[in-house]
Amino acid sequence: MARNGLFRWFTASLVIAAAMGAGGGAAASESATAKRFVSINLCADALLMALADPDQIAALSPVAVDPTLSFLADEAKAYRHDAGSAERVVAIDPDVVLAGRFTRRATRDMLARLGYEVILINPARSVEDSIAQIRLVAGLLDREVRGEALVAEIDRARADAAATDGAAPSAAIYQRRGYVTGGGTLSEDLMRIVGLANHGGELSGEIGGFVPLERLIARPPDVLVVSERDAAPEDQGSALLAHPALQRLFPPERRIVLPQRLTVCGGPSLPAAIDWLKAQIAQITDATGR
Repeated sequence: MARNGLFRWFTASLVIAAAMGAGGGAAASESATAKRFVSINLCADALLMALADPDQIAALSPVAVDPTLSFLADEAKAYRHDAGSAERVVAIDPDVVLAGRFTRRATRDMLARLGYEVILINPARSVEDSIAQIRLVAGLLDREVRGEALVAEIDRARADAAATDGAAPSAAIYQRRGYVTGGGTLSEDLMRIVGLANHGGELSGEIGGFVPLERLIARPPDVLVVSERDAAPEDQGSALLAHPALQRLFPPERRIVLPQRLTVCGGPSLPAAIDWLKAQIAQITDATGR
């Protein structure tokens, strides 16, 4: 059993009744030499799958298999992916729990009180932040070489996408209900790397916010960045993205598609995100002659 595992198990039996079903995995883990990790955070899911050996991954979060948000959704299906609640984590009884800064605090605190080592993964606001996360998790896993290989792939993508001289086209990331991304985000850093100037701060303020359609039309960027090419308007939030005024002002040749799964977390998705953005810009350049 993991360090302090017996104490944690009996304590959990008093505090979390729902976790008391089996406890059978604990005895089997006594012979394990490698630490077993559980992730209860989407970004930690991706880092574990990219860097860990399979037997180091005890479980991932449920959202790990969501193809709209998870870059490695298909790979996640090979692992247990039901680690969301404290009860479930206790039943799995890992050595280390990876959580996000915005993971439910009650869950994090409960696991810490039960003696689990809980490591927080902060949201990455830049490529350099993401590289620091890669190195942190690689160190926890004792897989530093694998971590540096991923960092090298990110550096390769950045070098290949180095912007050429000249004025950078302005772009704004436009999301459901008219939310525009401001400054200090991973998406903004990716835009800078590929030669786009973020117009979002001018439209929405420094940290981003909801922008009326009229303001966007009055002060439009050169291109609009959206998560889907032709999203069907399923509700009021998505219907705004299909507004006729936006369609006229930003036809396909003035739109860049940037799927959420490439930018929600960074980490292993960064090389693909940078390559994708560069290819999208090339298509716009060919279409507009700019």
